[in-house]
Amino acid sequence: MDKPRLILFYERLMPGTQLVNRLQDLGYQVQIVSAPEELHAATVAWKPLLLVADLESTRGDVCMAISRIRADSATSHVPVLAFHGAQRPELARQAQEAGATLVVQDAALVNYLSQVLNRALELD
Repeated sequence: MDKPRLILFYERLMPGTQLVNRLQDLGYQVQIVSAPEELHAATVAWKPLLLVADLESTRGDVCMAISRIRADSATSHVPVLAFHGAQRPELARQAQEAGATLVVQDAALVNYLSQVLNRALELD
């Protein structure tokens, strides 16, 4: 049986590398995307169960990428779980406006990964 697919975008090594390992331990096949502008194309091509994105990026606008995914009928159904550091709470509002399914602080995501994933999949 195939593992459920998940796309992950992160720039910050912590919590990014922790998430990769923990997601794989939970049985997900993880595809890492290296830039926000690649998220839409990767979602179209790979058809993941869920997209997880770090909002704190110097490589591009993650919220714009979320909006693009939401605007495309081929990808609009994919739940988007966005996360941010405690020092950047304004990113939560921006991600919600862009269409993120669920937005959490990175510490909550790492500490309660399974529960947060279930919640994101439940909401969509």
